[in-house]
Amino acid sequence: MINDKEGDQYDIAVIGSGPGGYIAAIRAAQLGFKTAIMERYSSLGGTCTNVGCIPAKALLDSTEHYYQAATKFSAHGILTSDLKMDFGKMLKRKEDVVRQNVSGINYLMKKNKIDVYHGHAKLMDKSTIAVQAEAGIKTITSRHVILATGSKPASIPNVVIDKKRVISSTEALSLPARPASLLVIGGGVIGVEMASVFARLGTKVTIIEYTDMLLPTMDHELGKEIRKILIKQGVDILLAHNVESVVNGGDEVTLVCKDSTGTHKTFIGEYCLVATGRKPYTSGLGLENTKITLDKFGRVVVNERLQTGEPNIYAIGDVINGPMLAHKAEEDAVFVVEWIKGEKPSLHYNLIPSVVYTWPEIASVGLTEEQLKLQNKVYNVGKFPFSASGRARAAMESEGFTKVLTDPKYGEVLGVHIIGPRAADLIAQAVIGIHYETSDDDMTRISYAHPTYSESLKEAYLMSSGVGALNL
Repeated sequence: MINDKEGDQYDIAVIGSGPGGYIAAIRAAQLGFKTAIMERYSSLGGTCTNVGCIPAKALLDSTEHYYQAATKFSAHGILTSDLKMDFGKMLKRKEDVVRQNVSGINYLMKKNKIDVYHGHAKLMDKSTIAVQAEAGIKTITSRHVILATGSKPASIPNVVIDKKRVISSTEALSLPARPASLLVIGGGVIGVEMASVFARLGTKVTIIEYTDMLLPTMDHELGKEIRKILIKQGVDILLAHNVESVVNGGDEVTLVCKDSTGTHKTFIGEYCLVATGRKPYTSGLGLENTKITLDKFGRVVVNERLQTGEPNIYAIGDVINGPMLAHKAEEDAVFVVEWIKGEKPSLHYNLIPSVVYTWPEIASVGLTEEQLKLQNKVYNVGKFPFSASGRARAAMESEGFTKVLTDPKYGEVLGVHIIGPRAADLIAQAVIGIHYETSDDDMTRISYAHPTYSESLKEAYLMSSGVGALNL
């Protein structure tokens, strides 16, 4: 909706309505601030809700159901003769999920009496914002401004995302039909997740990764394990390969890459997904009209309070340094608004969990083994395989492991890394443990229901503390 009054004045104006933006607006309204939020697209929710986290997870769940039916149901005594996939219906369900989430955000805006402006927002100075919409330009002023404009897909030299055959994750989530083949540039979170989606549906997937492992920013054992699992699912994986060119040939894509020996290889696919990361969205925001500066990566420079060069303007989420995660943006949002209110919130990026929604899932929080080695820290490792878990065996989900890293002297939990069933949910317990500086002994003293996946964590804590595994 567009407010008809000119020069509306607000306490807090939020530019961008993704997880960081709408959480900031809601928290501001809860604390009594007169609040506005601006979104350049017709739908609230940003990348995560519309073309990112939510639709991706919807497809990941749908494709996992299909894969389970095709590969595991018969072992359970469930016979599915003539199994078929309705790709169009799968996409419709994904769109329905997105629609429901957007509807929920709209409801929260109304409930909290937040004014919503649809249009491109531009800073005219540190307190004035012009919103360009179809109905014209609307100008508002605000005592405080929060930049929550998120990020957009990034590419690499000599590769242009044309959104036709050379696509980003946005287009991959809405392909007209199941592709016969898909080339994926990048073995990070997005690349691995999208590879998992399409491989389950029978698409021939090839991942080309520049480094020598998948998920290179996570604990390296996780990358090694998911590589083995994806290969079993039929995914071809090329590590230490540098993509030199991608050409759209109309009905197919030709990709040329070079391996570590300098040998060139050519691959042809129906589509090429560029999953080489994301870059902050800062263009056209009028930053030149302020004292806001960008770093060499195009991110907004902020201080420890997330203030920009203009003290009344804050920046959060993907547009600043730190992990590009929806829940990180949410933490930033609450931190900023509560700081403006005069409270004393805190931020701990080391407590932000990372999750990869393949199946089995991958989740991680705290320090990796590689980081501990770089810091020359002594540590204990407790590792328990899901193949030894009674609950996992009952569910035919025996791939993966839980791994905990602890301090030998006090037993403090330093990092937890999981690849296995429901890892995304299990990691929450580890976040609590690290936040409150618990020891591995503390984590073994609490009761875990039997049989559950969570017991694998208890067993890993027992092993890191020197006791050894007790159960299955």
